[in-house]
Amino acid sequence: MLEGILRKSIDSKATKALRKDGYLIANIYAKGMENVHCAFKLNDFIKAVKAKDTLKFSVKVAGKIYEVVVAEYQKHPVTSVLKHVDLRVVLPNEVSKYYIPVVTTGVAKGLKNKGLIVHSKRRLLVKCAGKDLPNAFIVDVTPLDVGDSVLVRDIPVPAGVVMREPESVAVLGCVKAK
Repeated sequence: MLEGILRKSIDSKATKALRKDGYLIANIYAKGMENVHCAFKLNDFIKAVKAKDTLKFSVKVAGKIYEVVVAEYQKHPVTSVLKHVDLRVVLPNEVSKYYIPVVTTGVAKGLKNKGLIVHSKRRLLVKCAGKDLPNAFIVDVTPLDVGDSVLVRDIPVPAGVVMREPESVAVLGCVKAK
């Protein structure tokens, strides 16, 4: 489990000092809950996020355990080092909006016909309770040939989840390589 520290001060001087010591600045929030200003060791946070097998993961700050998802993050424009992350607490019975990643499986027929797979949307906006939160939308691209695409309406949605994207939007497709 990823463990963090509570930030005593949120001014820029304290933030710079924490970053210099190798910490990632974070905010944990949820509806009806006071924001938690905290910091995690940058390398530990990256390892925890890469090693997780579900969309939500556990963090421990000041003795309290939170089930969270990454809501937003900010990177340094030149070095691409993480500078800040917002973590939203997943409440089991609270309906909220989440971005769910789209994962592809298989090898498209169009790749053999000199085509390329193009991802138009890597994450899809859904509305659901925390207990119904899917880990990913898995799309099989095997039947895709050059010129074919997968629309939002073609993706199966689990029970209790409402898609918030327009149905006619292309999620991914197979286009001819130039």
